[in-house]
Amino acid sequence: MSFPTQTRREIQRSCTPTSCAWLLASLVSLGLIGCGHPVQQKLEGRWLGEAVENFDQKDMAAATGWARGLSLEFAGSRLTVAVPAEEPRTGKYAVQSVRENDVELAVTRQDGSVDKASLKLDDDRNMRFLVGDTKAIVLRRE
Repeated sequence: MSFPTQTRREIQRSCTPTSCAWLLASLVSLGLIGCGHPVQQKLEGRWLGEAVENFDQKDMAAATGWARGLSLEFAGSRLTVAVPAEEPRTGKYAVQSVRENDVELAVTRQDGSVDKASLKLDDDRNMRFLVGDTKAIVLRRE
């Protein structure tokens, strides 16, 4: 879409470097906010592992220790996963589906491979990262 010649001239005359920078920043931020899924705002921030659910009793202590070292950080469309004894990994994520408080994510790694993640948003401060059919890692927002 192009502006009529007169409109372009008016924009050029009224657009000082400061006002143009402000306008451009506003348009970019509106575009970034407007893009993405509404669930992304609910996920935004850092989530820390707190506990596990439905693990075998013999695995409970190890699983709980591992979960307490886990963190998920959502920033825009980026997800950083930090687990004990490994370097944090960052990838782009997209919300694939939402059904009530169940969220399915597709996370693209730097090598291009895609991982699926299932989350259950309990409330604004608590969620569960589902592992398999019945197991879960309980996370709380930092």
